[in-house]
Amino acid sequence: MKLNLNIDPQSLGKVAVLMGGTSAEREVSLTMSGPGVLAALRGAGVDAHPFDPADRELSELKHEGFERCFIALHGRGGEDGSVQGALELLGIPYTGSGVMASAMAMDKITTKRLWLADGLNTPRYLKLKRSEISRERCMTIPDELGLPVFVKPPHEGSSIGASKVEGHSQMLDAVNLAARYDDEILCEEFIDGPELTCPVLGEGEAAFALPTVRIEADHGDYNYQNKYFTDTTRYVVGSLSPAQEQEIQALVLAAYRSLGCRGWGRADLMLRKSDGKPFLLEMNTSPGMTSHSLVPVSAKAAGISYPQLCLWLLSQARLDHVTAAKA
Repeated sequence: MKLNLNIDPQSLGKVAVLMGGTSAEREVSLTMSGPGVLAALRGAGVDAHPFDPADRELSELKHEGFERCFIALHGRGGEDGSVQGALELLGIPYTGSGVMASAMAMDKITTKRLWLADGLNTPRYLKLKRSEISRERCMTIPDELGLPVFVKPPHEGSSIGASKVEGHSQMLDAVNLAARYDDEILCEEFIDGPELTCPVLGEGEAAFALPTVRIEADHGDYNYQNKYFTDTTRYVVGSLSPAQEQEIQALVLAAYRSLGCRGWGRADLMLRKSDGKPFLLEMNTSPGMTSHSLVPVSAKAAGISYPQLCLWLLSQARLDHVTAAKA
């Protein structure tokens, strides 16, 4: 499916690019994603301005006449529904998913529950509360899920606080690391195989998947450093057979629609080496837009440039209550 890229930049009005924020991913948003989007929009002729919610009250958006927002925030306070809710109250259209879809997708445990209810494949998991952490309990988790186990805070992104546990003796340290960032800890069955990602653009039945990207990081560890600050991670498009590509895109579209996402998103998956079965890990509703980021890589493979992608996403900015009124 082709995007309508014939967009008049002047028709988009005065635009705030929200960047920075207060989450653990502030640095990436403030120094990479936000400036990249801002430069692309300005280069296309949009009246775009930077806006950091950590430094300024969101109410200033209304007072200063901003007509729409491009959300280039990551993590809590940016893609968890809170900023989206504030913009709903201010009546300023914004990019990406609405309040509920953003909140659900940001919570990896809620996401998994919804996907499982809809019959979508995701790794087995256990949830721990911070109050339940003990050496004795942690030692039982590998027995229940098998080894390795992947441990992470369910409300963070960019692999922050995440660990791959290879043995029982590492389990308590991994859980305590995740607990530094969250009151809950997600312990997940580790799927051995290639890591994939697949972006989606659009909404509802009109949504469509972009090409799947295979991630090849040093030592198979796609961590925070390898995501943003190295040039050795490889992103490969076209490594799957046509049948595999079709299967994964269909699964990702179902996952996107299950959460009620709109505008754009990016699903992360593992492809089990033993049988080629894909497993959904999470849905990102405010994906990275850095030079290393996966949505621009996939879009480029589909013939969509970075500036075209930014301009199209901005043109899709909307409010939840407008959507409801039209329904």
